[in-house]
Amino acid sequence: MDDERLAARLDGLRMEHRDLDAAIVALGDSGTPDQLQMARLKKRKLRIRDEIAAVEDQMIPDIIA
Repeated sequence: MDDERLAARLDGLRMEHRDLDAAIVALGDSGTPDQLQMARLKKRKLRIRDEIAAVEDQMIPDIIA
């Protein structure tokens, strides 16, 4: 993948990660949060974080020392 596509993918993932964070906070602030939904959102957020790390690794050139 070229750098522009990777950068666009990274921006999208970061936005989704922020949105999930906001959703988790909003769900937690509700009177009686749905624990199953909360767990699903947190699990999805962790997967997104791992994807972000993978895309960032692809963008950094390998340096052979």
